[in-house]
Amino acid sequence: MIRHAVIAAGLVMVASAPVAAQDLRIDAGAIHVCLEDAGPDGDKTGCIGIASGQCMDLPGGYSTYGMSECLNLELQWWDAWLNAAYKDARAYLKQNDTALQPPLNVQAQTLLDMQRAWIAFRDAKCGLEVAMFQGGTGAGPAQMSCMMHLAGAQALYLSTLGPGG
Repeated sequence: MIRHAVIAAGLVMVASAPVAAQDLRIDAGAIHVCLEDAGPDGDKTGCIGIASGQCMDLPGGYSTYGMSECLNLELQWWDAWLNAAYKDARAYLKQNDTALQPPLNVQAQTLLDMQRAWIAFRDAKCGLEVAMFQGGTGAGPAQMSCMMHLAGAQALYLSTLGPGG
């Protein structure tokens, strides 16, 4: 969890940079508070979207472009956590595998296979979300929302597989 706090702190600074002519940003602190309030065994999925929702309340955040940007900023935060959690889990499971004999020493490879399948699922599911808008302007926010929610849920899951999980 410490690694995630460091990553999140860095992303707050990146995400706080102005977006085009608008000053859209997310407050990663809101996500941290939500995660802490959920506790170690609580449902943390309700924290996904909290920062982008606040961002949409900023001037310009309510436009289609603004919504997409706010969702993308939070997606970047969750994606950074997802990547760090995956790296930690993979290293942890590789270490576990060294103590196991075949055919049991497949945890790290199975994680890799699962993550590749998840990426394909994410892309297909979010592609369907876009297709449902039939070329309309809501497709951008729909895609970003889908990507953000799936990345957040996957980050939370992967964080349970590493040494801290």
